[in-house]
Amino acid sequence: MKTSKARKGGQPIGKLKRDKTILVRLTNEEMALIAEKMNVANINNRASYLRKMILDGYIVRLDLSELHEALRLVATATNNINQVAKHVNEARHVFVQDIQDLQVEVGHMRTQVADIVKATNKLKQKH
Repeated sequence: MKTSKARKGGQPIGKLKRDKTILVRLTNEEMALIAEKMNVANINNRASYLRKMILDGYIVRLDLSELHEALRLVATATNNINQVAKHVNEARHVFVQDIQDLQVEVGHMRTQVADIVKATNKLKQKH
């Protein structure tokens, strides 16, 4: 099979010719389920969706909002650690409240990362 890169709009560049057809009869419920899954995968072209599912078996669309939140928490904690280190270098002492605040931030990060790991494990179990 000849492969080629796709142009905008999904049309292949070159002479990729798809001349084989698979006819599948579906119920209304099955069509609705396919439409729903296409919507979840954010794919509008039914032929592209079905071809991808047939050839690869599944489509994974990840919601990375939890990961982005975990990265934000890491950045915040890192910034605060740097501020505490700077203060220690200048004043030669540490405030207990600063350390407690850092412990809380690290606790939030641990929780967020644990949630991401659990979600990833659930995804692995489904496939």
